[in-house]
Amino acid sequence: MHPANYNSIEIARRLNAGCHCTTVDQTALKTELERVSPGFHEQVIATRPYLFSDSMVFVGNEQVVQMAGLVTAIEQLVSLPAYQNHVLAWAPEIARHAPATRGVFFGYDFHLHTGGPSSPQLIEINTNAGGALLNAVLARAQQACCIEVQNAITSVLPGALGEQTPEQIFLAMFFAEWDLFLQRRRRVTSTNSVTTGLKTVAIVDASPTDQFLHPEFVLFQRLFVDAGIDAIICDPGELAWCDGSLWHGTKRIDLVYNRLTDFALEQPQNAALAAAYLADAVALTPHPRAHALYADKRNLTVMTDANLLASMGVAAATIACLSDGIPHTELVTTAKADDLWLRRRGLFFKPATGYGSKAAYRGDKITRRVFDEVINGNYVAQALVPPSSRTLQRDGAAVDLKLDLRCYTYAGNVQLIAARLWQGQTTNFRTPGGGFAPVLTMPASLPAAPAGALTI
Repeated sequence: MHPANYNSIEIARRLNAGCHCTTVDQTALKTELERVSPGFHEQVIATRPYLFSDSMVFVGNEQVVQMAGLVTAIEQLVSLPAYQNHVLAWAPEIARHAPATRGVFFGYDFHLHTGGPSSPQLIEINTNAGGALLNAVLARAQQACCIEVQNAITSVLPGALGEQTPEQIFLAMFFAEWDLFLQRRRRVTSTNSVTTGLKTVAIVDASPTDQFLHPEFVLFQRLFVDAGIDAIICDPGELAWCDGSLWHGTKRIDLVYNRLTDFALEQPQNAALAAAYLADAVALTPHPRAHALYADKRNLTVMTDANLLASMGVAAATIACLSDGIPHTELVTTAKADDLWLRRRGLFFKPATGYGSKAAYRGDKITRRVFDEVINGNYVAQALVPPSSRTLQRDGAAVDLKLDLRCYTYAGNVQLIAARLWQGQTTNFRTPGGGFAPVLTMPASLPAAPAGALTI
């Protein structure tokens, strides 16, 4: 392909279809994971064989720019009081508490649709998105691929973002959250005497050792400890609210990295954490308000309602960006049952406060019994946007895996982009050849190269 005819999106599409190379250097991956402790690599791979794909995914620079632009548009929308008042009306009471922290590791999940809108389509937003640190490790364990890829790439793998590694960027994010928390505390106490550094972090999830992404908790614990921060991994039931502080045994907790899927902290075992959060006694990140403003799937019905957005005072350019990048989403109600059933093949049904594709259904696969449960549940219906695919070789045959992209963000900035590969109705880590995959961005333009060097 001549540079004058170069198109990064088309090149990425061709590589996703035609590059079947194995790019993961298993020795390098083992070295990365063994830094945690001897045997950690074997433990992870033995119990989670499809956590990591052995190939990368390609994306065009224009698509990266479009995804970042949509993230910016959503940040602009969420900052508006009219939007906040609208979505907080259906949120739990705890979401009305406004903490100082922003929330770490938002995850914007996109499909690269191949037969409709040209821009990546935002399927959902998560406010406790997992996998960022695992993908940072995976990105550093890549090896050179085929000559076509070598000739086309001028950007770097997402293992080295500018002058900082992802780990440095992630650690700086937690320190930024702690600084925001301290600034609020200083204003409340009207003193500058509160200058303590971040000393203790609790990585909290329900029965953490049973969680599929527990290895990532261990990686985060190592990251904090290497930075001189005492870090524990614990169940929320191990925490206590006492004497105006949150405690784990005799250890007072400064910051909680929240991986819970009880987004409103309603379950009894989360009572101590909820009390400390509402008292602004601990830096909780991410938190219930972030989930209510960003991740409740009913919010997508607002983001795709141009008339409602205009009435809120949203700029026309922002409305256009949201309309172009988010599939139309509507609330599921019993009054619309017959209409939704007739249109079901073009819809995807999702629980409003769900996560991880749990209880989500493609309309063309749904049964009448399940549909009746959906109608009487708290669901939204989103226009179906089939994911694009990544073709890999398995046992000598070409196999198409579905793919989505996750942009990990903080304060509206994209820190890392990763892919997930799978087969089936929804994302999973049960597909041979599937799992997390590093994303390689094809440059916006192709520099001059020797004749015949690029053959794709």
